[in-house]
Amino acid sequence: MNTKTITGQIYTKAIELLNKYPEGLHWSELISQIKKEYPTFHPKTVNGCVWKLVEKYPNEVYKPEKGLFRLMKYEVK
Repeated sequence: MNTKTITGQIYTKAIELLNKYPEGLHWSELISQIKKEYPTFHPKTVNGCVWKLVEKYPNEVYKPEKGLFRLMKYEVK
């Protein structure tokens, strides 16, 4: 992830937050925590990055249920 770009910072923060919550975070929680960290980032940019999180990082993030994001390393098997 390129942390020099806005989207890179958002993706990095999202992965960092998901690392703190092994049970995962719901869409709204993830969005609000990223917006708290980066209040100047455009809300649609944040939404778009979170929306594409699983698509962009399929080996790291998955959705065990609609609206819930979790890291693959915490996947319940």
